Amino acid sequence: MIVRKNMAELEKMRCSGLLVWKILDELRRMVGEGVSTIDLEVTAEKMMTDAGARPAFKGYSTPATGTKFPFVLCTSVNDEIVHGMPSQKKVLKSGDIISIDTGVQLNGYYGDSAITVGVGEVSPEARRLMEVTRESLEMAIEKARPGNRLFDICGTVERHVTANGFSVVREFVGHGIGTQMHEEPQIPNYVDRRSENPRLKEGMVLAIEPMVNAGKPGSRVRPDKWTAVTEDGKYSAHFEHTVAITAEGPWVLTRP
Repeated sequence: MIVRKNMAELEKMRCSGLLVWKILDELRRMVGEGVSTIDLEVTAEKMMTDAGARPAFKGYSTPATGTKFPFVLCTSVNDEIVHGMPSQKKVLKSGDIISIDTGVQLNGYYGDSAITVGVGEVSPEARRLMEVTRESLEMAIEKARPGNRLFDICGTVERHVTANGFSVVREFVGHGIGTQMHEEPQIPNYVDRRSENPRLKEGMVLAIEPMVNAGKPGSRVRPDKWTAVTEDGKYSAHFEHTVAITAEGPWVLTRP
């Protein structure tokens, strides 16, 4: 069931979203050669605690993993697609790209967003990968309007990504969001004719999150049961925003 939110609920989600934006903006500034992914984790957790928010990811579990995720951030470096775990041993170096995904619960409502950042001088292909992924998100957001259908969002991402020679990840998708971190509908980054294609209505809130591989679309999960990586070892990028559908158009809750 897709849960639509009223304006009072959207305002609460806006507060959650802006906190997520503030955290990611600070982490973006921190990213650099010699910084470890646990350094980012420590900063993010302190910012959440100081704001009176609860981390959305820490303690989250799925039947597939059988374990609780132990961190407030997912820090996915280079060929890691999603759910990379912060570590003191994982130190960033020039040429890396890092996807930082995080979410919070504040006043009972969730916000969720992700960015990918280059470290120092990255290759032209890595830079283009990040650009195309970010562009596909912005183009998808423009489709988040009453009267459109979910496939308008999914197909927009797929077309832009493939036209630029990259591929969309199929095993991981976006989602509805509200009082739960993951609500209906699921939002693939491609048109899956086997899935539902609901009409978009005012009050729906979607976490739209293109995950794009430089090479083939395939992925595998490491033995830690969380970290998903590209099958061919090529880089992957990830951008995400929480977006409310309103009569005036898409309202991105996770940026000013």
